[in-house]
Amino acid sequence: MAAFSGLAISACQKGAENGDTFSGVGPRPDVLPVMLNKELPFRYPPSLYSKKIQANVTLRVFIDQEGQIVSESTHVAESSGFPPMDSAAVRGSGDLRFIPAKTRGQAVPVSILFPVYFRHPEAPPLPGDTILKKNVSGAPAAGQSK
Repeated sequence: MAAFSGLAISACQKGAENGDTFSGVGPRPDVLPVMLNKELPFRYPPSLYSKKIQANVTLRVFIDQEGQIVSESTHVAESSGFPPMDSAAVRGSGDLRFIPAKTRGQAVPVSILFPVYFRHPEAPPLPGDTILKKNVSGAPAAGQSK
């Protein structure tokens, strides 16, 4: 069962040039958080997987200065339209780990948008899925979980 994910950095950088807040937590950090997970913790809901239902969930997650997700602050920013898929994304997000964001060399907490892509290997790609293609060597793209 495949789920993909990646930081929505471009969405978080809006307004960075004029000093606007970085996703509502404070000034945009000098160094953005970097995900450490080699495998993603999101589990495709079996009932949706068996029907080859695919969708995206966008989470709002708060990463503390230690690089840990503050689970109670995680919420669905954009629903997939399938409550079990949204719940699976929120549940899995608690196991994400990051190198924290930094400002002037100091670790700082940030709030980011974090997209989770639920894809079935036997279903046709959704519009925009070209960013999830495998790399030239045939290895899974960054952020792919098995």
